[in-house]
Amino acid sequence: MSVSLTNDSASEFRAGFVSFVGRPNVGKSTLTNALVGEKVAIISSKPQTTRRAIRGIAHFPNGQLILVDTPGMHRPRTLLGERLNSIVQTTLGDVDVVAFCMPADEKIGPGDRYINEQLDSFPRAKKVAIVTKIDATSRPQVAAQLLAVSELREWEAIIPVSATSRIQLDTLAAELIKLLPVSAALYPADTVTEEGLESRISELVREAVLEGVEDELPHSIAVTIDDIIERDDKDLLEIYANLFVERDSQKGIIIGHQGSRLADVGARARAEIEPLVGKQVFLSIRVKVAKDWQRDPKQLGRLGF
Repeated sequence: MSVSLTNDSASEFRAGFVSFVGRPNVGKSTLTNALVGEKVAIISSKPQTTRRAIRGIAHFPNGQLILVDTPGMHRPRTLLGERLNSIVQTTLGDVDVVAFCMPADEKIGPGDRYINEQLDSFPRAKKVAIVTKIDATSRPQVAAQLLAVSELREWEAIIPVSATSRIQLDTLAAELIKLLPVSAALYPADTVTEEGLESRISELVREAVLEGVEDELPHSIAVTIDDIIERDDKDLLEIYANLFVERDSQKGIIIGHQGSRLADVGARARAEIEPLVGKQVFLSIRVKVAKDWQRDPKQLGRLGF
């Protein structure tokens, strides 16, 4: 993707940090992946899919965007929820630009207004509004949403986009780069994320689990990696993963009748992991119960939160 700037700053290379914020499931991860050009953040229709501040690096001729895809900002109901919100708060204190994502096909609600109020706590960051999913609704509705968004506050820019259809991504990148400080590139040109291999693999396993599970289950799922072993012939990578749920009944749902659901999860996860590692994968997933781990500080720590 090429980006061109039309003002005098076009000759100056800019680099900095941009954080996408918004309610859960408004398209932040999809937007991150689309700008980076590679899958660095998992995607699901389930709320709170993102649990870490994942950094994706998008490279352009005149700038470098370090994209921080935070967990969806929300009023927490568990200790896990409090820690996810803490990640967002810590991240927003350090970025150059906060980009508030709101979908075109949903009216602005209490959750959006809550987040908008929180943005006042970060005066250092420049504020941009992104109206996402513009391909999912009519032009009049997009226009109405742009007007509603403009009334929330004074924005540096308001950009309507569709990440899946790649509509206005060049414009978005150009607008974000203009707001960054003049700087040399902060990452090498071949770097697309700060996430390590083990972390990316565990997230891809969790993404595979999230598809099709019941509404109450996504929050109860956590994945850790015990071991990654490269066989001597180097043609196969062995991955041993643990999938944690909070109750025995959830364990049964994940495994499915005669292991059918777990086998399907493994197949979907391998299909995503193999292109990442560039070889065939043997994936072993053990389902374990960690009772009420979302509310237990010790267990949260063991699971990486």
